Amino acid sequence: MQVADGFPGVVPVRDSKNPTGPALVLPAAAWSAFIAGVVVR
Repeated sequence: MQVADGFPGVVPVRDSKNPTGPALVLPAAAWSAFIAGVVVR
């Protein structure tokens, strides 16, 4: 997984094994909630 920074309010995420494939652009708050959930588990 690759995550880009420098985009205010959103977090672009893509598959590092398929860099020319589609990317997900998530709201920054959703990304933060996802990471917080992963860290807790």
